[in-house]
Amino acid sequence: QVQLVESGGGLVQAGDSLRLSCEVSGRTFSGYAMGWFRQAPGKEREFVAVISRSGSAADYTDSVKGRFTISRDSAKNAVYLQMNSMKPEDTAVYYCAATPLIGRGAVVTGQYEYNYWGQGTQVTVSA
Repeated sequence: QVQLVESGGGLVQAGDSLRLSCEVSGRTFSGYAMGWFRQAPGKEREFVAVISRSGSAADYTDSVKGRFTISRDSAKNAVYLQMNSMKPEDTAVYYCAATPLIGRGAVVTGQYEYNYWGQGTQVTVSA
């Protein structure tokens, strides 16, 4: 089993920055591609960002490209989401997820490809 614990959410103003963290335990961290998803009130959960097992590749949803950066630290068994120039539409519960199903340099964006999920952390951006 893999356990994921997110932290770093909170209330910020538009234009501010926030850094989410996800600590991973239970299995070899390098064996998983890591993703971030979010779910706003009344909406379905959506893909935000993913980083490959090796850290060599990443992908983002169009609405966050140029503003958000995903990274991973193998020494700390953690993945991060740096969010800059935040907008009210970024308000959501953010979830960390892990998948062992793909190659070291590959990324996947579909939520059903992910086996393990954290409990989520709330991010609220005021106008």
